[in-house]
Amino acid sequence: MGLRPRAVVTGAGVRVGRAIALELAAAGFDLALHYRSSRAPVEEVADGCRAAGSEVHLHQADLADPDGCASLVEGVLEHWDALELLVNNASAFDPVEFGQITAGQWEAMLGINLRAPFLLSQGLLGALRAGDPARTGAPPSQHGVVLHLCDIGADNPVAGYAHYSVSKAGLVMLVKAMAVELAPAVRTVGLSPGQVCWPDDYDEAKRGRLERRIPLGRVGSPADMATLARFVATEGHYLNGCILPVDGGLSKRY
Repeated sequence: MGLRPRAVVTGAGVRVGRAIALELAAAGFDLALHYRSSRAPVEEVADGCRAAGSEVHLHQADLADPDGCASLVEGVLEHWDALELLVNNASAFDPVEFGQITAGQWEAMLGINLRAPFLLSQGLLGALRAGDPARTGAPPSQHGVVLHLCDIGADNPVAGYAHYSVSKAGLVMLVKAMAVELAPAVRTVGLSPGQVCWPDDYDEAKRGRLERRIPLGRVGSPADMATLARFVATEGHYLNGCILPVDGGLSKRY
């Protein structure tokens, strides 16, 4: 593939973000890894990526704050003027009953899950348009890729997560809008996980009920998301504007 491609991964210290960062490192990417508070975990991820041969830069930012998004953009552009991949993975997932959602909680959820991916995509657009297609084996007209981590909850809401589902539904539309407006220079794809990481507040009984609803009969893993992210970035060059479910068929249940 020649020179190493460059990727930004938000929320890279834990769960899906961690898996994606390590997968991209193994695939030959240099990485800018974002974290908000998970400094020790992201340092471990960085060590793993460096062991795979990656150049790694760490960036701390609160993406719920527009100034934090601007800070991350500025930090990335300090060391790279071109970029092949942006993975908008960082998100919030906090249950609140519909009648109890405050205006502040609503704004915070949409801020991290929808506004931040928009601001980062916009802020890094020039670098994505300057990406080198040869680094990812892409056709000459295709310079960069943006992956938004969506959720099957965008189409199939769960009680207690109205603000979350709305934020992810907006992100689905952002995938489509960017795909239409920014191609061919920048492709945009949504990855839509089902049960690939259990929320901390799900007890064993709840986990068992949900697992039984998955047609494949098992939960997924962060690695399922990571391998797909790598494929879309380096092989799926005709994918644009689509939302790819990674859910074992769960979203097809009623």
